[in-house]
Amino acid sequence: MNRRLIGVLSAVVVVVGAFAPAASAAPMTRAACPDRPGVLRCLTTYTPGAVRALDDGPVGWGADDLASAYGLPSGAGPDTVVGISIAYDAPNLEADLAAYRAQYGLPPCTTANGCFRKVNQQGAAAPLPAASFGWAMESTLDVSMVSAACPSCRLLVVEGNTPGFADLAETEDTAVRLGAAVVSNSYGARESGAPLAFASHYRHPGVTVVASSGDAGFTAASYPAVLPTTVAVGGTSLARDPSSARGWTESAWQYGGSGCSAYIAKPSWQKDPNCGKRTVADVAAAAEDIAIHYTDAGGWLPANGTSASAPYVAGLIGRSGQAGVTQPSTLYAKAGSFTDITAGTNDPVGGGKKCGNDYLCVAAAGYDAPTGVGVPNGLTGF
Repeated sequence: MNRRLIGVLSAVVVVVGAFAPAASAAPMTRAACPDRPGVLRCLTTYTPGAVRALDDGPVGWGADDLASAYGLPSGAGPDTVVGISIAYDAPNLEADLAAYRAQYGLPPCTTANGCFRKVNQQGAAAPLPAASFGWAMESTLDVSMVSAACPSCRLLVVEGNTPGFADLAETEDTAVRLGAAVVSNSYGARESGAPLAFASHYRHPGVTVVASSGDAGFTAASYPAVLPTTVAVGGTSLARDPSSARGWTESAWQYGGSGCSAYIAKPSWQKDPNCGKRTVADVAAAAEDIAIHYTDAGGWLPANGTSASAPYVAGLIGRSGQAGVTQPSTLYAKAGSFTDITAGTNDPVGGGKKCGNDYLCVAAAGYDAPTGVGVPNGLTGF
């Protein structure tokens, strides 16, 4: 593709610590949201200065690439309501969504046609929370990925007043109350007793809850992905491979989160041997170099994070017609329906030494923590 650099990002972004990619490994990569104690953080990273104009296409993997990589069926799917739990307001969200969907030939999804709805954490159209550059980038990535996975799904964006545990728990409940059959959560915090007090808000009968596994590689498990009621989605690096029948190859994304819970009992459906409690993740999808259109940054740019893979999987669940039926246990029962990822590690510095070269941080045949049971192969796994 012919890509022309036209600008740089116009916002100052805080460099974060524990849940961000290491500065030494990717010095130009920045986290969209700050890492602050006592709150959740959106899991999106980007490269300042990487905004590009649209000549013959944006930089990064687009909806058509992802559809090819994951063997998605053609034709319209169901109009499942996919809820997006998020903090703060994204003022240009509907316009950015329109730009993305137009670029990839997806049908319009607007307030006017009933496909798009944005509300506050109580479920009202106004007043909306204050805007946030980083969280708005996250919202933009979320709606783009759900759209790429399920063009026919309806989008319900519920914006919390803050990224606090209580506020985002309320957005979860509101999304379900307003009809979401799948709820995507592209944020996380280090597992501890404080966030786990809100676990019940991520458990709704007849609803599938999906969450990002984190962007700090192998480390403490991330909440709410670690909850046994949540489909925890890890990340991969995607590449074209003309020599293979699939036409694509994938490896564990070096920053994709995985971990062994210190609190959550081992679910009956999870059989991995070297973690006595809940292991994250369950499944994975592309999390690196994902194209989005973000007005506040000046145009098209590539974003990274399990904040991309989680809403994408949420959209696939919506498209499968099995929203609510699909739960974490479903993925393990249908493990053979996923494409197994057997290359890569999310311990980029140690090359797997951090977990003793174990499946907890190194992709391997069968289940491994960075990529779970694998990546989607059509919709049969859901």
